[in-house]
Amino acid sequence: MTEDAVDRIIEQWHRELPDLRLDSMALFGRIHRISQKLGERLHRLRAEQGLGPNEFDVLASIRRSGPPFTLSPKEIGATLMLSSGGLTGRLDKLEAAGFVERLPDPADRRGLKVRMTKLGGEVIEEAVRTGLDLQNEALEVLTEEEIEDLHGLLRKLHLGFEDQPFE
Repeated sequence: MTEDAVDRIIEQWHRELPDLRLDSMALFGRIHRISQKLGERLHRLRAEQGLGPNEFDVLASIRRSGPPFTLSPKEIGATLMLSSGGLTGRLDKLEAAGFVERLPDPADRRGLKVRMTKLGGEVIEEAVRTGLDLQNEALEVLTEEEIEDLHGLLRKLHLGFEDQPFE
């Protein structure tokens, strides 16, 4: 197998601090670098579609909720772990672009609902499809069996972090 940038970093640390076990540094270094590089590609792709990463997340949460593609700001905030203040700017941008509309909540005179527009639905579906194409392309270096093994291993690792809050 070919040496990568993480191997070179680990080699340097091993030379400088030979008593350290560096497996975790290598593993998390690769996870970080892969995530960062793929994230940059997805960010560029979504920008071409008129979406920033934050706007993508809001639209995706509304689209995943199913018909009528309408959620309260509180429901969106809970899904994305955002405060109402953090969500307001995102909704402003999406509304200005014509991707969502804010409506009065028929069940609560003081409340609002956020409904995805037809244009918003078209944009998010295209963004999800092209994003998946990019992710699938990145996985082409692995066999189906390797992908399945990686799913299991990363799921197991992720479960160890799942109930820890983001800070």
